[in-house]
Amino acid sequence: MNTVVLKFDADWLEKHADDDVKPIFVLRDFLLNNYSEQVTILNAGYFYVELLTDESLDVKGLLEAIGKHLASKYDDFTESVLTLDGQKSEDESPKSQESDSVADQIRKMFGDRDGGTSAHKSTESVLAKIDSHVSANEFKALAHEINLLAPQFKECGTENIFLQQNYLFAINDGCGLKTFLNEFVDLINCLGLCSVSTSVNYAKLRRRQSPNDDPFEEVLSEVHNKGGYVLSCIDICDWMNDVNTGEFKTFLLNLVEVCQNSILVFRIPFIDKEVMDNVGRALNDVMFIRSVSFAPYTIEEVDKIAEGLLQNFGFSIEESAWKYFNARIREESSDGRFYGDGTIYKVVSELLYQKHLVNARAESANKVISLADTERLCNVDFVDDKSGLEMLDSLIGTEKIKARILEIISQIELVHNHKGMGNPCLHMRFVGNPGTGKTTVARIIGKILKEKNILRVGEFFEHSGRDFCGRYIGETAPKTLSMCREAYGSVLFIDEAYSLYKGPDDFKDYGREALDTLIAEMENHRNDLVVIMAGYTDEMENLLNGNAGLASRMPYTIEFPNFTREQLYDIFVTMCKNKVPYSEDMLADVKEYFLNLDEAFVSSREFSNARYVRNLYERVCAKAAMRAQLAGEREVVLTKEDFAHAIVDKDFVHINKKRNRIGFGN
Repeated sequence: MNTVVLKFDADWLEKHADDDVKPIFVLRDFLLNNYSEQVTILNAGYFYVELLTDESLDVKGLLEAIGKHLASKYDDFTESVLTLDGQKSEDESPKSQESDSVADQIRKMFGDRDGGTSAHKSTESVLAKIDSHVSANEFKALAHEINLLAPQFKECGTENIFLQQNYLFAINDGCGLKTFLNEFVDLINCLGLCSVSTSVNYAKLRRRQSPNDDPFEEVLSEVHNKGGYVLSCIDICDWMNDVNTGEFKTFLLNLVEVCQNSILVFRIPFIDKEVMDNVGRALNDVMFIRSVSFAPYTIEEVDKIAEGLLQNFGFSIEESAWKYFNARIREESSDGRFYGDGTIYKVVSELLYQKHLVNARAESANKVISLADTERLCNVDFVDDKSGLEMLDSLIGTEKIKARILEIISQIELVHNHKGMGNPCLHMRFVGNPGTGKTTVARIIGKILKEKNILRVGEFFEHSGRDFCGRYIGETAPKTLSMCREAYGSVLFIDEAYSLYKGPDDFKDYGREALDTLIAEMENHRNDLVVIMAGYTDEMENLLNGNAGLASRMPYTIEFPNFTREQLYDIFVTMCKNKVPYSEDMLADVKEYFLNLDEAFVSSREFSNARYVRNLYERVCAKAAMRAQLAGEREVVLTKEDFAHAIVDKDFVHINKKRNRIGFGN
């Protein structure tokens, strides 16, 4: 038997550093597929491969065959790219000498050029890339720990100890899972702990869809490792609440059997430590597990990522411009659907598109993002120009509500500032008809509690009741937990919360499971999460009566009455003053219209109050814009004629029986 060392040219390798499949693995796969009976791979690094070959094998012919294969894969491959760097018989080369020979070859290849071993230089590069992430502190610590331990493993020949360790990653969608896994593979390869394929296996363990469906076998087939070391990532989000069941434990045992040469990474969403520890313990019953959490980005980390993206495109941003950029990020995450890097990149792309448009129209090449540039991105509702108390004070027709809110906040503040009184319960229920200001007030409450240092974050997350329900058994609880987790430190507003409760006899509905999970979250995070449930008065009362313990966990109730006709008029005028220019003579007709709204209509459950006003205002704006466009006018000004045309549209005329009293034409 002979020992053979093949080495790659360093400069050529650098050109292919970003390839999905590194050249060393192309070489390895070729040898395994064509010379498995004549060649044994003793060791492999990023730049070399050490082989044990049969004495009858023509090494020169082997090198030519490898060269032809690599030339078919790489247009820039030449004979000088891969060279034979040593050949010894087994008798001449004991194991210790073989190891030294490999180290010597590495130093020969790169020592003269960059003053150190290539392996060390490459490891430093990978670690630097890992350290460059704005978050992922636990992953960074893991990488440096492995780097510290690698020489110990290699010196003692205990690399298998490292390879026995598997991982539980708690990371949300869009937060770079594939990037972290690829960097992890690069680190292992550079450290020489083993040769791991750069092609990561991905699989998702879904719920069973029918009695004959076998999602476990599906995953086992996808990650089955038939040769060589690989890293397999298995998404077990759907099974977080069932990791202690017999069928899941059986799956883990089978997984160990078919993945003996695999490093396994189980993926779940970012969750609180208690739940993650429970999942980790269940996995650890069968295999050696290391848990790593990837916390969601803070707003400061979002800004840092966005700033880096802008710099990559040659742009900078003024400090004042972050206000509206962050407002847009809050707008994106308000529905609980924030996808990390992807969402940040999307918003930055929108921002740069608008900037290019402004520059093109002005024939400018300005590359500084200003306050005006970011202001175009977002809805004004998400911009915090005023303090929470100022925003509350500016609301129309809510004097009793304001007084009640200030009373509640004073109670919360008292308990919060006197630790001996325990943790304050922050949850509330809002009752009233649609459009009476419940959503607006909930958002303001979050801002006030943040300003008083009662809430850590103070953001606002809005969902309807049925948003918490899954599509199949086992999905509801993880989904509800995820939505609650995103709102930690903030306000979770649940509109039409009563839709979660179908009645005492409906045991098949997922709403009951969602409520049970919500109640647990409300109790476990009572001082770090504000859950506000909103809906019609009677339905909300039924919800509380049908769920023991829910009422006691929402000690504060705020009632939202319908707006009066005068208040509806005032809301319309406020909208006019804050947005599109208008003619003063229009307001007289507007006032007459609202004062003559039918009593049965404005007092009905279906009347949407301020929402009705907003819809009407937007219809007037649409009429004005169409008129201006047809007339070739650049400026849009709302007129009494625009208002007259808006109120006779079918969306408004059929619900207001007293419209003819105002005197407008049909």
